[in-house]
Amino acid sequence: MEPLIHVDSLTKKYGKLTALDTIRLDLYPGRVVGLIGNNGSGKTTLLKILAGLIQEYTGTVQIAGGAPGLATKAQVAFLPSDEFLNTEQKVADAVRLYSRFFADFDEPKALRLLEFFHIEPGAKLKELSKGTREKVQVALVMSRRAKAYLLDEPISGVDPGARTVILEGILRDFPEDALLFISTHLVSDVETIFDDVVMIKDGRVLYSGNADDLRAQTGLSIDSLARKEYR
Repeated sequence: MEPLIHVDSLTKKYGKLTALDTIRLDLYPGRVVGLIGNNGSGKTTLLKILAGLIQEYTGTVQIAGGAPGLATKAQVAFLPSDEFLNTEQKVADAVRLYSRFFADFDEPKALRLLEFFHIEPGAKLKELSKGTREKVQVALVMSRRAKAYLLDEPISGVDPGARTVILEGILRDFPEDALLFISTHLVSDVETIFDDVVMIKDGRVLYSGNADDLRAQTGLSIDSLARKEYR
């Protein structure tokens, strides 16, 4: 099987700071891949490059055989760590905006996810909690018919109960042939869904491969290994 995402010798610098240092990755469709690292490890930079939001770098990056750009943006659904919704709007307004902006947007699925999250389309975004607005963003992003879903810290900053519900929403009706690449530092909440793991530190890959193989090699859970590496 050909990798959906291929990265070779990817390096990204911000002035004298090296955010990513000769990264090499092959990520395959039909897999849930955890991107693990401490703050400043390069997780967000990597995801933004894959999403086509950062284009100044060295090395090779390919999404379904093409470099990140307008063509690949139609195949990649990206959930940033920051809030992107206009809080002056209603939830239904955000759904209509996504429907107009993305040709692959599945509005019925978005409405089903909102119902699963117990969110009324007529609710005003500014009156919702941070965790509920995060659920709205998840519903929008996961309702695109993409090949790769890139999620940057989707459960950060919300309470444990909301984390569980958000993860259930992410995986609800998830396409079996798609790739889910999800970054997190809350590993214990997420590691049970990982097929594969990418661990990075100081912009370098510590490990990339099967999650069960990593557990067998180290005798540790992914969470315990992360705590050891990033303490």
